[in-house]
Amino acid sequence: MAAYKRVLLKLSGEALMGDDAFGINPKTIERMVAEIKEIADMGVQIAIVIGGGNIFRGMTGGAAGMDRATADYMGMMATIMNALALQDAMKQAGVEARVQSALRIDQVVEPYIRPRAMRHLEEGKIVIFAAGTGNPFFTTDTAAALRGVEIGAEVVLKATKVDGIYSADPKKDVNATRYTTVSFDEAISKDLKVMDATAFALCRDQKMPIRVFSIVKEGALKRIVQGSDEGTLVHL
Repeated sequence: MAAYKRVLLKLSGEALMGDDAFGINPKTIERMVAEIKEIADMGVQIAIVIGGGNIFRGMTGGAAGMDRATADYMGMMATIMNALALQDAMKQAGVEARVQSALRIDQVVEPYIRPRAMRHLEEGKIVIFAAGTGNPFFTTDTAAALRGVEIGAEVVLKATKVDGIYSADPKKDVNATRYTTVSFDEAISKDLKVMDATAFALCRDQKMPIRVFSIVKEGALKRIVQGSDEGTLVHL
């Protein structure tokens, strides 16, 4: 039994790498698609916002001296590549998916049109949103918050490689503790890095909860959709 009817899943580009240094790991994307298919088969409507950090990250390019806007547009195109790879993996798994891009590449993907996205979801198709918001200086986390609100999702599911939000980096600090729940204001004031402040603020203002969980942990996505307290819940 699903606890949600419609969710927005935020996948980072890095999540697609698996143990590789860059790019897309075939076994990793295959496993992710299997888990997504499992909740789709439960009748949950799923939209996905995907990042591009496994291919190119705009902030990195900007820090290296490249014009930041140019670097961000390159990052947006990287997300389109990831979205197409994810769509293809879903097709091979028997899952129908549509890619909608905030940057127009009509020969390759659909443009982002909200009513069409809503129709796809209602028809049981998975919608993959690419190219972030279509604007430089905004992260794909902010795009996830924005698209989640636009499509009327009940929750934003932020998939990471860590099983929630910690008081410090658990890889560097053995005393780091995991939050079960945290308020939006606390997440912003403590500068918890799992999402940027713009995404937190948008979700707070629109009363959109965020659940941060580990995509590496087998079965976590299904448990969340079934109502489990997996990971960390960010809420009002």
